[in-house]
Amino acid sequence: MTELEKRLGYGFRDSRYLDNALTHSSYANERAGLSSNERLEFLGDAVLGFCAAKNICRLYPAMAEGEMTRLRAELVCETSLHAVAKTLDLGRYIRLGRNEECNGGRERVSILADAVEAIIAAIFLDGGLEPAEAFIEERILKDLEAGRRPVRTDYKTQLQELLQREGGAAPRYSIIGESGPDHNKSFTARAVLHDGAFADGTGRSKKEAEQAAARAALELLGV
Repeated sequence: MTELEKRLGYGFRDSRYLDNALTHSSYANERAGLSSNERLEFLGDAVLGFCAAKNICRLYPAMAEGEMTRLRAELVCETSLHAVAKTLDLGRYIRLGRNEECNGGRERVSILADAVEAIIAAIFLDGGLEPAEAFIEERILKDLEAGRRPVRTDYKTQLQELLQREGGAAPRYSIIGESGPDHNKSFTARAVLHDGAFADGTGRSKKEAEQAAARAALELLGV
């Protein structure tokens, strides 16, 4: 944990918060009396949303409310949090159940993104808002602080245009699963190509899951 704390840039006074943040439900379910990180995910999502909104208001005083909402969504989306988890090599530290471990859980986008939210909450509970906000600004809002707006790639359009150039039909999307509590749902979408090949992706909304599936399909096609 000392190694991870160095990566986080924060030393915990009570390591139990960090332990809890790294405990996936699949691990907790195999051990009686152990709590998963789901409650911390809920709190971390709220702290992250608050800090993102605060910084958007500060940096863009003339921005309309609708645009502020879209920008905040782009900053705190699952793709953004997954990227943070990868820079922290967070998959090494998450505690997973046996089945989730065998099924590639350490690389699962939703698990890694949720763990980042749980860590934000753990820092908040252990040290207060100031260190939590410092972590968020350094890891998630850095481009915003530097005056760079996030560029959200429309993978669905990119995939459709690629297939059309090659004479193929447009991909078909379907939602093949959902999990998690009502306040923190995760959806899985499937993109099916004209030749029957398919790719799956997960997201916090159905639209985000479809974008993730389109991105996976592009990777499948070598793009």
